[in-house]
Amino acid sequence: MEILEKSVKEIHGLLKNRVLKCRDLIIQTYKNIEQQEPEIQSFISLAKEESISRSEEIDRLYDKGEELPVLAGIPIAVKDNICIKGQKTTCASRMLADFVAPYDATVTKKLTEHYMIPVGKLNMDEFAMGSSTENSVFHTTRNPWSLDCVPGGSSGGSTASVAAGQVPLSLGSDTGGSIRQPAAFCGVTGFKPTYGRVSRYGLVAFASSLDQIGPVAKNVEDISCVLNAISGHDSMDSTSADIAVPDFTLCLGKDIKGLKIGVPAELFGPAINSDVRQCVINGLELLSKEGACWEEVNMESFPHAIETYYILSSAEASANLARFDGVKYGHRYHNAKNIKEMYKKTRGSGFGSEVKRRIILGTYVLSAGYYDAYYAKAQKMRTLFKLDFAKAFKKYDVLITPSSPTTAFKIGEKIEDPLDMYTADIATIPVNLAGLPAISVPCGFVDGLPAGLQVIGKAFDEETVLKVAYKYQQLTDFHKKKPKLLN
Repeated sequence: MEILEKSVKEIHGLLKNRVLKCRDLIIQTYKNIEQQEPEIQSFISLAKEESISRSEEIDRLYDKGEELPVLAGIPIAVKDNICIKGQKTTCASRMLADFVAPYDATVTKKLTEHYMIPVGKLNMDEFAMGSSTENSVFHTTRNPWSLDCVPGGSSGGSTASVAAGQVPLSLGSDTGGSIRQPAAFCGVTGFKPTYGRVSRYGLVAFASSLDQIGPVAKNVEDISCVLNAISGHDSMDSTSADIAVPDFTLCLGKDIKGLKIGVPAELFGPAINSDVRQCVINGLELLSKEGACWEEVNMESFPHAIETYYILSSAEASANLARFDGVKYGHRYHNAKNIKEMYKKTRGSGFGSEVKRRIILGTYVLSAGYYDAYYAKAQKMRTLFKLDFAKAFKKYDVLITPSSPTTAFKIGEKIEDPLDMYTADIATIPVNLAGLPAISVPCGFVDGLPAGLQVIGKAFDEETVLKVAYKYQQLTDFHKKKPKLLN
């Protein structure tokens, strides 16, 4: 069995008992990356020398018989909007193409404290703006299940790298579904924690009230192990929640008898592909046989998700990206006659079309005369999303929806139609607007492409979400399926 197909705990057992050397594991990881990368193109940069050196240090600790965390020696890849000291953090943009991070993100620091080995930085939509990973200045990442299809976005590199067997684990970021939607497209498991559960310090901001870092893996158990490592309060992040972190692995395998599941009717209508809908219904029926019960619930705010999200996220993006002006760091246009021209030409040449589109939209909705008409109304609408969820969770333990209305679409199919592209996130956006935890797990196939089932929970109730998702994966084997290129 391919070593990187094993679970985190299985790999840890091999390392601990010295059946496997950490150095050999990392060398095999790079072999897998190098073998698949010409076709998949998940990565922007690699850190081979540093990773091998670190693996040798960890081998010495294992040889001494030291008790190391379950994640010790496990390779992980990191989305390229998360800082690793001394490595490039490009956000897949010309604006930061040569920027080397001077510090570690909190999540990166926590990974290394658990003796994990970050092997490289992953491709993404520029500044995390997109649903297909076609907006990268470097290259388009391809879906391992069909190389002419997108992997989803913006964390397409994070999900494609796991699906292709390049790495067992990765980190992504989720602003409107950017972990869960590509996880569904690539047939892997992707988790978005509650807003504030994981520190955002060292994550290059897109929309600060929505962004959240989360893990990608083959299965829920591995997700839980990584979540244990990266969660917790951080004084460097003012939005970080000072709430105790449980051991998320302890909820796995618990009974779901009597569990109440709400199914939002708005995400089971004609906007959802009928075959994808049937995959999710099949999943609900499996959970019913384990003692859970489900029924449809109306979420009246959901039809307004797209416009609410794109007004709020674009407004925050226009403010966050104002710092990229060519003065202190990043790309600069050097032949300007004056500082005004330098600003204009720097931003014009440094940003791609999708980023420019969102900056313009965000600036517009924040401008005098339009603030109340658009931004203020969107904030009020966001409150309604939170109220809708609060009302539903008085009756239900979790909500279940499709992770995406369709399976992966063809590369180039939607890139010229932004509004059509935006609809890929209709099932995931409401979760971010309310700051809730949610996971996408594989739930079947439609014409050979994976479909995803999304489990949504109450704020800081990651345990119930993980419990339900784990139970589902005990009943199915969709998460164990491999793309043809791995067979």
